[in-house]
Amino acid sequence: MTTFSPREIVSELDRFIVGQRDAKRAVAIALRNRWRRQQLQGPMREEVLPKNILMIGPTGCGKTEISRRLARLANAPFLKVEATKFTEVGYVGRDVEQIVRDLVEIGISLVRDARRKDVRARAHKAAEERVLDALVGPGSSATTRDAFRRKLRAGELDDKEIEIEVAQGQSGMPMFELPNMPGASVGAISLGDIFGKAMGGRTKTRRTTVKDAYEPVVAEESDKLLDQEQIVSEAIRQVEDNGIVFLDEIDKICGRENRGGADVSREGVQRDLLPLIEGTTVATKHGPVKTDHVLFIASGAFHVSKPSDLLPELQGRLPIRVELSSLNEEDFRRILTDTEASLVKQYVALMATEGVTLDFADSAIDAIARVAVEVNGSVENIGARRLQTVMERILDEISFTAPDRSGETITIDAAYVEKAVGDLARNADLSRFIL
Repeated sequence: MTTFSPREIVSELDRFIVGQRDAKRAVAIALRNRWRRQQLQGPMREEVLPKNILMIGPTGCGKTEISRRLARLANAPFLKVEATKFTEVGYVGRDVEQIVRDLVEIGISLVRDARRKDVRARAHKAAEERVLDALVGPGSSATTRDAFRRKLRAGELDDKEIEIEVAQGQSGMPMFELPNMPGASVGAISLGDIFGKAMGGRTKTRRTTVKDAYEPVVAEESDKLLDQEQIVSEAIRQVEDNGIVFLDEIDKICGRENRGGADVSREGVQRDLLPLIEGTTVATKHGPVKTDHVLFIASGAFHVSKPSDLLPELQGRLPIRVELSSLNEEDFRRILTDTEASLVKQYVALMATEGVTLDFADSAIDAIARVAVEVNGSVENIGARRLQTVMERILDEISFTAPDRSGETITIDAAYVEKAVGDLARNADLSRFIL
C-alpha cells in the first residue's frame, strides 16, 4: 500500500491529469485514510470504515483517467469495472459479487509477483541449471558446465535453440461459469482447476531460444519456492484491508421513471450493490472475503439521469460527492503540452519512428484547442476525447505519407490546422459525422 501523503498523491496525478483539483484531493484523502487506519490498534481499527466517493462530471473530463493513474499509485488490489456489465442475481449474466472475485485474483497476482522478487536469486540459480541441462545434458562434466555457464551469463548463447520441459499451463482448458444459484456462484471455473490435481503436474517440451526460455523457467522455479496457501491468505487480507473498486458508468444503472416492467441491469444491480458497498462476506473459490473495508469509488456523467435518481440507500453509501468541471480552452492547451505523455509528444514520437520530425508551433496548439472547444460546443461535448479526433484529422495526410518522407521536418502551425479542420469545425452538419 502506498505511503504517499495527500499532497504527493495530488502532485503525482497532476503529471497526467489537468485540473479537477477537488476530485484529486478526494481520492488522495481516501487513499491516505487507508494508511491511517492501518496505524490504529484494537477495536478502533475495525470501526473505521472507508468513506466511499461518487464522482460526477461530463464525459472526457478525467474521471476514468484518475482511476487509471490511481491504480498505479495505490500499490494495492485495484479493480476498475463498468456497472453496466452486471445483471440482477437470478438472471443470466454476471452478478456484482464477481467484482470481489476478480479483486481477489488481482490481489493474488500482486502478492505472487512480490514474493517472486524475494526468491528471484534462488530461482534464477535453479533456472540456470535447467537451461544448462538442456544445453549440455545433465550428465556433463563440471568443466563443460562451467564453460557453458560463462557463455550463458555473457549472453553468447541467447539465440541458441534448446528443448526444455516446462509446466503445462491451463490456457488450453476451457472456462465456464456456474449458473446463478443463490449462495453457490463462485464465478468462472477452469477445468484445469478441477482436473489439474487428479492428472498431476503435467509438463510439455518446448523448443525455444535460451533467451526466451529463461523467464518462464525462472517463474516456474519461483513458484516451487513459494507457499501458495500463504499467498492466497495474504492476498485475501490485502483485499479486505486495502482493496479499491472503481465503479464506472454508475449513472447508466439509474432507474427511469417513465420505464415500466423489470429492468434487470438497473435497479436490480443497484440493490445488489448495496450490501457489497456497505460490507458483506462474498464466497470465492479461495475462501470467504469481507468487503467492509474495501473502498468504492463510483463515477458517472449523469447526462440523462441525476445522482438523486440512484436508490436513496445507495446514495447514502457514497457519502463523498465530487463534481468535476467541463474542460475549457486553456485546459485543452495544457492537456496538449503539459501532461507527461501528452498527445503532441505521442505523435512526435510516433512520427520519429519513420524518420519524420514533427514540430508543433504554439499557434497550432492554440488552434487545436480552439477547434476542440468549438466542436464540443456545437455538436456534443465529449471533453478531452475530442482532441484525439481533431489531431487524427490534422495528421491524417502526414501519417499516411510518413514512410516516403523520411528525413523531413514538418512544421504544424495555425494555418495548417485551419486548412485541415477549419471548414469542418465551422460546418456543424459535417462536424456531426466527421469530428
